[in-house]
Parts: sequence; structure tokens; C-alpha cells
Amino acid sequence: MTTVVKIGGAKAVDPEGALADVAALSDEGEDVIVVHGGSTMVDETLERLGIDPEYVETPGGVVGRFTDEATMEAFKMAMPGVVNTDLVAGLQNQGVDAVGLSGVDGGLLTGPRKSAVRVVEDGKKKIKRGDHSGTIEDVNDDLLERLLDGGYTPVASVPMLGVEDDGSYTPVNSDADRSAAAVAGALDADLVLLTDTRGVYRDPEDPETLIERVTTPEEYDELQTAAEGFMKRKVMAAEEALRGGAPSVVVADANADEPIRSALRGVGTTIERDALPEE
Repeated sequence: MTTVVKIGGAKAVDPEGALADVAALSDEGEDVIVVHGGSTMVDETLERLGIDPEYVETPGGVVGRFTDEATMEAFKMAMPGVVNTDLVAGLQNQGVDAVGLSGVDGGLLTGPRKSAVRVVEDGKKKIKRGDHSGTIEDVNDDLLERLLDGGYTPVASVPMLGVEDDGSYTPVNSDADRSAAAVAGALDADLVLLTDTRGVYRDPEDPETLIERVTTPEEYDELQTAAEGFMKRKVMAAEEALRGGAPSVVVADANADEPIRSALRGVGTTIERDALPEE
């Protein structure tokens, strides 16, 4: 079985437990691919460069980073440069033969670049130009499978390889959850989205309202209604992974004991493919 694990980049996420779990799964003969975020490191890099991070909201209510040219430069420094290197070193310290990759390497993550995005500002819909982001349409699954077959554990991050209108390529940003979803879908792998909460709550203020399992379209509607803020993007990523071929997706706590193995045992919010409504 192959498992794709997305390790979030929020300040509240401690990756050490996840790295130990990757090592344990590897020792058991399981194939694991790590995809990571790095929002905190990107923000810290921007601060050192004297640049304010900018977040925008889409008409659908999804909040995401606006990546102008200067932010994209910080992204390339922070994600493959710092976060990926540190995670690979952490896995090597756990005895895992990890290999770091960005979405640019070997055309791992490829798709059209988006230079303009629709946003909502002050209650009005606008077109904001100058964005450096993209939509992943192709995953080089052969590259990942060759690494797995060779006994390596891939550790992947954005940037992705954005295709310009003239056919040339530009490194661009892509959401890490959706990047992990694309990889899981391409490999028909289970996806574990590790974050700084236990999962999706009906009421984020009430820890007793965790949605533990989503198996029907009715329950999926409830999940979509409950997801707020950045959790909306995780639910969107879960749907993309499931429609792409992933058997299941779990949103789980990165700071829990054995975070990956406990998620695969059903701790967190588990979403099954049968829960998706027909397109």
C-alpha cells in the first residue's frame, strides 16, 4: 500500500512525530510519499526580505496566498531550499533514505500557470493580476514509482512547473494540500492531510463536534458546510484526491501520537470515495 502524507507548514505543527511515523511505516515495508507545506517559513522569509504576505479570498470563500513575483522568489528560497532540506535531513536521521524534490524536478507537478485570480475585496469581486500560481494537471508518477521501487522515500514540495501560454515553463506556487491530492490521485494512494487540528468540526469552538467519518453524499454536504477558512481548501483537496483515484482521505492532527498510523486507523476525519456526489 502507498500512502501520501501531507505535513502542514503552520507554526503549530511539529513534524517530528510524522517523520518518526514515516520511518516506522518504511520499516514495515510500506511505501510513503511526503508532500509538505511551509507557510510559516515563507512568511518568515518574506519578513526578512521586508515584504508583507498577502492573502486573498476567492468568490467561493476559500482563503489562499497571493503570490506576486517577490513572494515567488521567497517561496523558492523557503520551500525547496529550507523546509524540504530540513525534512529530508530529519528523515535521514530516522534511518529513512529520503530524496527531496520540488514540483519542477523531472516535471513532477505540471499544469497551466494562472497569472490572474478572481478575489473578493471589500465585498466586491475583482480580478487580481500578477499572480504566480498554477493548477496541477499532470503528475510524473513514473518518477515517484521509480524512487519507491529503488527503496527511496520521496519528499516533495512546490513550486510546480507552470506552463505559460507560449509553451515555456515558469516555477509557480500551488497549494500544498492540492499538490498532495494530485499525487495521491495519480498513484491511487491513501492520503493523510496532517494539520494543527484533530480534523473537521461541525462547530470549531466545540471539540466534541469532530466529524469522524464521511461515507455518504449527505454526510459530505455536512462536511462542506462545516469547513471554514483554510479547512475549506483541505476539503477541496480531499475531493480532488478521491475523484483522482485515492481510496480515502484523512484530515488528522500532526501533533498526535503516531499521527500517520493513527490517522490510517481512523483517528481524525476520514472521507471515503463513496461519499462524493455524482458529477
